[in-house]
Amino acid sequence: MLDLLDYEFMRLALAAAVITGLTAPAIGVFLVQRRLALLGDGIGHVALTGVAVGLLTGTAPILTAVVAAVAGAVVIEVMRAYARTSGDVALAMLFYGGIAGGVMIVNLAGESAAKLNSYLFGSIVTVTPADLRIIALLGGVVLLLTLTAAPQLFAVCQDPDHAQVSGVPVRLYSLLVAVLAAVTITVAMRTVGLLLVSALMIVPVAAAQQLTRSFRGTHLAAMAIGLFAAVGGVGLSFEVDTQPGPTIVMTALACFVVLALARGVVALTARGKTRRLESA
Repeated sequence: MLDLLDYEFMRLALAAAVITGLTAPAIGVFLVQRRLALLGDGIGHVALTGVAVGLLTGTAPILTAVVAAVAGAVVIEVMRAYARTSGDVALAMLFYGGIAGGVMIVNLAGESAAKLNSYLFGSIVTVTPADLRIIALLGGVVLLLTLTAAPQLFAVCQDPDHAQVSGVPVRLYSLLVAVLAAVTITVAMRTVGLLLVSALMIVPVAAAQQLTRSFRGTHLAAMAIGLFAAVGGVGLSFEVDTQPGPTIVMTALACFVVLALARGVVALTARGKTRRLESA
């Protein structure tokens, strides 16, 4: 594993993985709390349109993806709050419109399918120092806001009506969750890709729920698991020569399976002890 540090592109990849592994679960825990696990997929498809616009205009794709993803997040929150459209219908429109617009504009830009795949499934080993600076800046903003505003975000996600009565600006914080998710998706698109980023936002949270009962404990544990999956996935992909994005997601899924099985074993053992005490 130490051989990774001998290569500059792998050092950049590992740095990007650290940032992504921390930020994705940091906002993902709020999406799980709001039962919006698929929001990341919807916004990711919209971000693809932003990437395509960047390729067409010669602008940095990560910047145009941020603009498109944030715009998509705002639109879906407005539709959920004011329009007679349910959350799942709004997400479906983002899914289809985003992917169709992205593919169409990429074709107009004359780019190859390989170029598109690097954003769909990630291409962490091609991260440049300039990319890393943008990723670090955006990731730092997400981490700062999710950690400092965690009580308010939790209140809005757990019980919006009670939060509204308590004086919390629910619509503002709901919009903040969506916007932070959009920014996180653009941060992670070079690491795991737009089609897989939602998995890194959700799976570490599901794994952390096997370990802890409190929200704060789940939040911190999910970030730790996300960090392990991202860094471990990059290292594993280097050793076995696989694509980093899918390897990172499979590592996160493996963590979930191991923790879920361990929790099941502990629960069965506890039940067995209880029955033996009752029969004694």
